[in-house]
Amino acid sequence: MMRNRQRGSNLGLLLLAAQVFQLGIDNIPPVTLATLGLNVYLFLFPVKPLLKTCLSVREAYWYRDWNRLVLSPFHHVDDMHLYFNMASLLWKGIKLERNLGGAWFAYLLSVFSLLTGLVYLLLETGLTHMTDDSSYSLQCAVGFSGVLFGLKVVNNHYHPGGATYIMGLVIANRYACWVELVLIHIMNPGTSFVGHLAGILVGLLYTTGPLKSLMKTCAGFVTSNGQYRGQRTYYNSSGYSGYGMPYPPNSQYGQQSFNPRHYGAPYRQQHDTHRPSAPPQHPYTAGLSEDEQYEAAVRASLNDRGGFTQARSSHGTYAHSNPTPEEIRWRRLQRFNSRTTGELHT
Repeated sequence: MMRNRQRGSNLGLLLLAAQVFQLGIDNIPPVTLATLGLNVYLFLFPVKPLLKTCLSVREAYWYRDWNRLVLSPFHHVDDMHLYFNMASLLWKGIKLERNLGGAWFAYLLSVFSLLTGLVYLLLETGLTHMTDDSSYSLQCAVGFSGVLFGLKVVNNHYHPGGATYIMGLVIANRYACWVELVLIHIMNPGTSFVGHLAGILVGLLYTTGPLKSLMKTCAGFVTSNGQYRGQRTYYNSSGYSGYGMPYPPNSQYGQQSFNPRHYGAPYRQQHDTHRPSAPPQHPYTAGLSEDEQYEAAVRASLNDRGGFTQARSSHGTYAHSNPTPEEIRWRRLQRFNSRTTGELHT
């Protein structure tokens, strides 16, 4: 069982404050800083005594105290336990939050905090049944280190290669978490080997397993690099995706007097974001070629324009002397229709 929290000389808090001051608060991304602040606050003002926040199979599963899944990662045994975990969080959080974005990193921390606890319970339950030793179900773990092991796996995934020094040994980063898992347990047998292992497994579920895809599916509006994009409508050669044609020129939606298709992708990317995602379709779209669709769009535009730009006179001519290219095409279309009608009558 876990012993009561040991405050000691609060040297860990002083070391942590010195490290934050050295880095500069402005250089710490907001989610990382908020997570650090939450851990420090709950160390100084714990929600419950330590024995009622640590996570074990007996307390969480047998006695149905599931609140421990949320509380256990953010409580620490003593100030040095807090310092080592938060110093590690600063190093990993700064790199990952800048790489993934704040929203996705906060999402990642939330999922890892809960999932690491669940995997820990599964591992301890499995060990209990495999060894027929109920002591595994009584072991109670607390602290953020399990989540940090998961973040270390993710960090090594996004920053592959390189090596690190562990007790004077040069270890490739891809194997560092496994070496640290063993060495920490050897040097400090009181640490939770299974809790750290659970964090590594959660990290592997994210980097090589289905967890990342599942998180993206659940989030819906978050992309793979963690940046919010929202729903977008992409313009292609046949109009907006899912629709038959672009907006008529100078219509109430487009407010342009030309077809943006003729101006290439840069113009479309700049202006399409100002248009609603579901433009109304022209009634004569189905079965028409692109030229026929364009002629129909021009005709609809000129008919709907009214007094907004210019009006036709009673003699069928325009009030201004500098017709636009689409007006010239409209006139040609009218002459073509007139000739066709006259031939049919003759």
